[in-house]
Amino acid sequence: MFGKTLSQYVAFQRAVLMLIAAVWLVRLLASMAGMPVSGAKFVSVTGVVLIGALYYGWAVGQRGFGSFKQLYGLNLVQGIFSQTLVALAIVLAMVIGQDNIYTIPEFYPASAGNDPLGMPPDGKSFAHVFAHLVVGAVVVPIVGWLLGSIVYLATRKKA
Repeated sequence: MFGKTLSQYVAFQRAVLMLIAAVWLVRLLASMAGMPVSGAKFVSVTGVVLIGALYYGWAVGQRGFGSFKQLYGLNLVQGIFSQTLVALAIVLAMVIGQDNIYTIPEFYPASAGNDPLGMPPDGKSFAHVFAHLVVGAVVVPIVGWLLGSIVYLATRKKA
């Protein structure tokens, strides 16, 4: 993909991917253990994804990993990975019939009943899973690439 193998992307971003997985798991387990939402808000997969995107913008130029194409590839891998984890948490909630941090009304706007996209009001639905796997895995990498590109332009080493 863009002149690099998937394993090269994963190796380059291993620490960030591990941090995404750790934050996802902490949020999931904390919410299922009954931690109040106010406590779980302090750890965020989206926050780690954002920090990762900004870091990649710097690291691609400083470490010679490539340029804009590879920056998009990193954000694509990160986006698909993070959104797949969230989708798995939604499926888990569906299977066990218990909400978790990824399905509760505070983090699923359609449950408020005013969703213009027509999503089901319950966060435990395949439409919600689909939204993360398709929309999230497309939009998140593009946003990350745009933000990372700004950092890349500002910090890349001049040849």
